[in-house]
Amino acid sequence: MDVSELLVLYAQGERDFRGLDLSGANMANLDLSEINLRSSDLRETNFSGTRLKGANLREVKLSGAKLHGTDLWEVNLIGADLYQANLTEARLNASNMSRSNVELANFERADLSLALVNEAKLSGSNLTGTKLRDANLSRANLTEANLTRASMEGANLTLTILTRSVLEEATLIGATLNGANLSGANLKAADLSRANMGGSNLAGADFRGARLRGANISWTTLRGVNLHRASLYRANLGWSNLTGADLTEAILIDANLYRVNLRDAKLAGAIMPDGNAYE
Repeated sequence: MDVSELLVLYAQGERDFRGLDLSGANMANLDLSEINLRSSDLRETNFSGTRLKGANLREVKLSGAKLHGTDLWEVNLIGADLYQANLTEARLNASNMSRSNVELANFERADLSLALVNEAKLSGSNLTGTKLRDANLSRANLTEANLTRASMEGANLTLTILTRSVLEEATLIGATLNGANLSGANLKAADLSRANMGGSNLAGADFRGARLRGANISWTTLRGVNLHRASLYRANLGWSNLTGADLTEAILIDANLYRVNLRDAKLAGAIMPDGNAYE
């Protein structure tokens, strides 16, 4: 079946088009809401500007597909392959991308608010300026992903892999990062106020100028972390390992440092919990 035949049947009310081979087809700027293309081959297909709201794209092959500005609101993408797909400015609000392969994909300025992205593979993907508010990314793999200036308020990143990822200037207010791996990640000037990071691995991460006001960072590995000029006002660091950490000029007013390991840490100019500067 080719695109013209599909469009005729769709106009007649047909919605079930499972298992088709439409690889490389041009399906841009169409309205295909509620269409069922489960398990179809859509590699290199052009869906730019197309409305696919509520569509079933479960286990489809979309590697290299063009989805710029596509409406994918509440779409089922469970187990889909979106390797190197272009999803810039796409709307994926409340979509389900659980266990999908989205490695090296481009999500720049896309909206994934309330989306389910748990256990998905996103390593090396570009999520610059992406909206991920209240999204579920638990157990996802975001190794070396670019999340610069991403909006991730209230996102669930429990046990998520963010090794060497870039979260510079990202907003993670109230996000949950329990047990996450952020070793070697770049979080310069990020806002993690009230974030829950208990039990996470932050070894070697860069938090220079980051805001961690009221954050829970207890029982956390912070070996060699850079917290230069970071704001840790009222943060809970109890039982954490800050061996070799750089806390120069950091603000630790009212912070909980109970049983914290500060061996070889740099504290010059840091404002300590009692409000006095460390000398």
